[in-house]
Amino acid sequence: MAIKTHYDAVVVGGGHNGLVSASYLAHAGLRVLLLESGHELGGATVSQKVFPGMDARLSRYSYLVSLLSPTIIKELGLRFSTRRRKIASCTPYTRDGVAGALLLSNVDADASYTSFHALTGDADWRGYHRLLELEQALASMVWPTVLEPLRSREDWKALLGTPTERDAWEAFVERPVGETIEQLIQHDVLRGMVFTDGKIGIFTHAHDETLIQNRCFIMHVIGNGTGEWLVPVGGMGTLVDELASSARRGGAQLVTGASVEAISTGNPHHSIVFNHNGQRMEVSATRVLVSAGPQVFSRLLGTTLANSPTDEGSVCKVNMLLRRLPRLKAAGIDPRDAFAGTLHIDESYSQMEASFRQASSGSLPHVPPAEVYCHTLTDDSILGDDLRKQDYQTLTLFGLDVPYRLFETEKEEKKSAMLQGYLRGLNRLLDEPIEDCIALDSEGKQCIEIKCPQDLENDVALDRGNIFHSTLSWFFADEPAQVGTYGVDTGFDRVYRCGSSALRGGAVSGIPGRNAAHQIFNELGIDMPAAR
Repeated sequence: MAIKTHYDAVVVGGGHNGLVSASYLAHAGLRVLLLESGHELGGATVSQKVFPGMDARLSRYSYLVSLLSPTIIKELGLRFSTRRRKIASCTPYTRDGVAGALLLSNVDADASYTSFHALTGDADWRGYHRLLELEQALASMVWPTVLEPLRSREDWKALLGTPTERDAWEAFVERPVGETIEQLIQHDVLRGMVFTDGKIGIFTHAHDETLIQNRCFIMHVIGNGTGEWLVPVGGMGTLVDELASSARRGGAQLVTGASVEAISTGNPHHSIVFNHNGQRMEVSATRVLVSAGPQVFSRLLGTTLANSPTDEGSVCKVNMLLRRLPRLKAAGIDPRDAFAGTLHIDESYSQMEASFRQASSGSLPHVPPAEVYCHTLTDDSILGDDLRKQDYQTLTLFGLDVPYRLFETEKEEKKSAMLQGYLRGLNRLLDEPIEDCIALDSEGKQCIEIKCPQDLENDVALDRGNIFHSTLSWFFADEPAQVGTYGVDTGFDRVYRCGSSALRGGAVSGIPGRNAAHQIFNELGIDMPAAR
């Protein structure tokens, strides 16, 4: 399909949010062009065969789903599904020299209680359930609003009708979440298990005065009103494929290998200059949607980028392919249970406090906290037939307290040190070395890779390795001018943020992609279309 000279909308960036916007706009009858600089669509939601000769399509950068609204799936006619993990989490611990593990089930409350009681007794069980009650109260209020215009903080406070809702607001919005955790839970291991939701992907601590940890915590506990994180069937690549198919059915043109060089705003049209197949091209568009981080936005629009310390990403991602699952030291814990949920490694409250202090001083954490899970125990469709028959499994590891700043020098040496630290941490929990279980690729090399924040920035344009593109926002409007908007405005007429840096963006949600499209529909006076 030839590229036209003018479009109703040009979407810059072909990650999942850009594809969501393109699909909605195309189904509404708008002429849509999406430009993606990479050679495949998906951005951080891409699935790839990472290891030579191994038929395993890994979700290389993102991995679980909680915030993707069923409304988006239904409206766009996506054939995309998720599955529950039988196990929510496994948190190994040692008591009096004996290895044990707290195993929390998504399907068996009695089994969770028994495991919980063995670690902490009834006092922390009650405190933990009070925390869950507060999380549920907040999720029930917030989740139904994420696809609606923003409300002010004052409007939200006026809606708090029950004591539990008011307590939840105080616990998660008004004061550091660490205070709530310490008030309700006493055990160091359990405090850490809970607080990881406030640290994933960002560099923060329990009592951070910016409350960035609260915003991260809220994001992780409100998804679909339950906060449960689900496994995407077929991997994240299935979502990308379905979004691309939906956009094309609507008539959108999706062009890869198209590097946008500049956006010149104008009235009534904007100009977009890009390179494609070595050729400089230019198109005009009534509207432009940017599904990219602030760095790319600033470069394309010629604005000054104002960085905040809380914009810094803090994550190492490790992908592995195993020929078999390893045994755990904890007696009675089946590896297929331990790895099906989130397995916590050195993530007690005190351990994460120590690792944060070390990273703050400029040192790699001596005992790096991390968590892993096995996609293929819940969904083995990402493996080829031969690997499935041989019971191969994937492992995805997410490391905390590894901010961007630590890798600005000697990146490869520090990545290697972190990888060895993660393997040592995992091996402390195992009855056999994880190295004995890692598969070998067709070149005889171990099927394992590590990505640091700089890799995320270079590979998929995540600013400073921040998986959320920039500082996470609240679910309400911080500024009076934002009230009643969808949080996608940029200060330029008919130019919108439709990616994770939009308000209420971040994670695999599609929320800013849909909200940007809805903002345009409101401006045009048309109804939300039905997918064809």
